[in-house]
Amino acid sequence: MLLGIIGSFIPILPGPLTSWIGLLILHLTDAVPLNWTFLIVTLIVAIAIWLLDYVIPAMGTKKFGGSRAGMIGTTVGLFVGLIFLGPFGIIIGPFLGALVGETLNKTDSKTAVKAAFGSFLGFLTSAFIKFIVALIYLGFYISDLISFGSNFI
Repeated sequence: MLLGIIGSFIPILPGPLTSWIGLLILHLTDAVPLNWTFLIVTLIVAIAIWLLDYVIPAMGTKKFGGSRAGMIGTTVGLFVGLIFLGPFGIIIGPFLGALVGETLNKTDSKTAVKAAFGSFLGFLTSAFIKFIVALIYLGFYISDLISFGSNFI
């Protein structure tokens, strides 16, 4: 569960999916009843958030006046940033990728910087959503531990 919260900010570790694995492990014990509906719904939410994590920075770029080149630059910048800058690449990569994409698209520098700022806001939005979902999953985990805690003894 803690790895899921950390993964909300570090892209190499998918936050909500990692938290979901914690829920799965808990529900596979003999102490907590297996609830397939709960596990499937929380898995679908975790996968949806994981997919949105790749889309939201590009949407931020578009919202702030970026072109298709800026959105592609955001996505490419995310991966290149991760490879060369590690965790800091998730912040710097999309911004620089959108900036380069817009510049190559012959966009003026003011619009390019605005689009790059949009990609940064998209990243922050995405991290916030992942963090909230990971906290909710932690709440489910703690609730199950409290409810079925006597079964662990």
